[in-house]
Order: sequence, then C-alpha cells, then structure tokens
Amino acid sequence: MLRKKKIRKTKSKIKKFFNNIPFKIVSITLVICCTVISISTEYDRMQKEEELLIIKEKIKDYENENAELQQNLEGDDMTAYIEKVAREDFNYAYPDEQRFYDTSRN
Repeated sequence: MLRKKKIRKTKSKIKKFFNNIPFKIVSITLVICCTVISISTEYDRMQKEEELLIIKEKIKDYENENAELQQNLEGDDMTAYIEKVAREDFNYAYPDEQRFYDTSRN
C-alpha cells in the first residue's frame, strides 16, 4: 500500500515537471536554437560549395595556361612566345607599327 502511494507521488511529480511552464519555454527555445543553427550551417555549406566551384574553375584556367606554357617551353622556337609576352604584358610594338587605343570607354 505504501509502495503504491510512493509510485503515484513519483508519477504526479513527473507529470507536474512536464506540465511546468519553464520546462515548456526551455524546450521551445531549444528547438528554435537547433533550427537556427541548422539553417545557418546549411547556408554556410552552400556558400562553400559556390567557392569550391569558383576555385575549380580557376584551377582549370591555370592548368590550361600551364599546358600552353609547357608547350612553348618544349618547342624549339621561343620567338613566338617572347613576342606574345612583349605585346601583351609590356605593351611593346614594332617601330613601324601603329597602335590605336579606344579612349571613349574611360
């Protein structure tokens, strides 16, 4: 008999605990925090995937440039490469060559 009363008291304490307003507030707050953290993590993951795609494109560009440079180094005639670098990087021109620049874009 005494044991049954003790069990009933324990059950009623458990029910009171779960019906308690602070417990409900803490539970709702915990669910909201977990949801916000999950959404934030997913957003960061999507940004990192975009960055990864950009980096992969840069890698392909550098590999293509590297292959072109390797081809120029393996070739016997370096004059074409030297001329290309002089024209593109240093803006050199032949003495009798005339260059025209579009200044309307500035």
